[in-house]
Amino acid sequence: MVSWAARFRLRQYAKASLWMVPLVGLVLGVVLAEWAMSVDGAGWMPSGWDYSASTASGVLSAIVGAMVALLGFVVTIGVLVVQQATGTLSPRYMRLWYRDRLQKAVLATFTGTFAFSFSLLRSIEQDSVPDLGVTLAGVAVAVSLLLLLVYLNRFTHNLRPVAIADLVGRMGEGMFLEGAAVLRGAAPREGASVPAGGPSGGPVAEVRCGRGGAIQAFHVAGLLAEAERHDCVFVVTHLIGDSVPPGAVLVEVHGGGHVGGRPAPDPERVMGLVALGAERTIEQDPAFALRILVDIAIRALSPAVNDPTTAVQVLNHIESFLHVAGNGRLPGRHVLADGRGRPRLVVPGRDWEAYLQLAVCEIREYGASSVQICRRLRALLEGLLDTVPPDHRQAVRAELALLRESVERGFADPARRAIADRADRQGIGGRART
Repeated sequence: MVSWAARFRLRQYAKASLWMVPLVGLVLGVVLAEWAMSVDGAGWMPSGWDYSASTASGVLSAIVGAMVALLGFVVTIGVLVVQQATGTLSPRYMRLWYRDRLQKAVLATFTGTFAFSFSLLRSIEQDSVPDLGVTLAGVAVAVSLLLLLVYLNRFTHNLRPVAIADLVGRMGEGMFLEGAAVLRGAAPREGASVPAGGPSGGPVAEVRCGRGGAIQAFHVAGLLAEAERHDCVFVVTHLIGDSVPPGAVLVEVHGGGHVGGRPAPDPERVMGLVALGAERTIEQDPAFALRILVDIAIRALSPAVNDPTTAVQVLNHIESFLHVAGNGRLPGRHVLADGRGRPRLVVPGRDWEAYLQLAVCEIREYGASSVQICRRLRALLEGLLDTVPPDHRQAVRAELALLRESVERGFADPARRAIADRADRQGIGGRART
């Protein structure tokens, strides 16, 4: 049987693939052409919609050439996206761009129209013309052009850094809330403790990965079921997003094992519930969305770009993510239970300090000489002090102290330092607070 991890990697490949959906369109175009030729003599076409052999051949030949040209045009746009993403955005964003459904629909429509028209060409004879097929080919061209215009509109508007930051930020917030819901739904019953195995409280067994890679996702339900079946507790030793070398311990097995004559969990079966890949994904890893946002902001702050206003706009979405994460439950270690409320799975999680440092540390360092960044960061941190729970405020105060030290080092002149040491939600030009 194919493991869950293999199916997960296959789904990831299918989502990022730019050829699977167009291939479906290509096959569908051939099938529809065969259908159109088979029903052409049913008398569906109104009078006056008949085509001569030369006209039909010329129209279909023009459509075939146009679809090939439009495919090349869309590929050119894709190359431009790659150049912009690697130059001014974050290369990590490319994983999201590959998954754009509209882009795949455009490519599938073009390839389908090409296959449909090309298949009809072979049926044209002097006394036999597929009138219905030629008409449908014209309709397909109209739909293709409409989709192309929608795609261009989306391309020109949604490739701006702030639009990408909005998309990535909403995805990260959604993944965070979804993960929080899973944790709440699998919380152990009150007073339940995590059992320890072995004579010294250590693990009975260790599950090691055969090959290295980035941890992309866990099959939580599968791990819970497997632990319940063997009456043990799985303790995951790495965060989602960690890069692990070959042979690293991924899961410790506590309890169970040979207790009561039950067999120990099969390491290969357990490893089949952990997906490893070449790079991180946002699925189950909202911190990766935050990583992309920070990358876009620090690219804007680089001397080659020098665009602090874009960094300020990205900070707006980072602040939104931090407010969502700051008001969530972030113990740094999550215990999940089976249906009877018994603890079965322990996974490490990021605490509030980790999210906060990821969000502001690099932006503070790269933007230390920018008045806009210093003022916007202070407004962000002061806003968090007003909304996050009391146990999260100490980390915010620590970041405020680091920001104050950064301002003192970066602005030797007292007058400029006083300007930079104010909170302004717009960076410059808003309502500044001392």
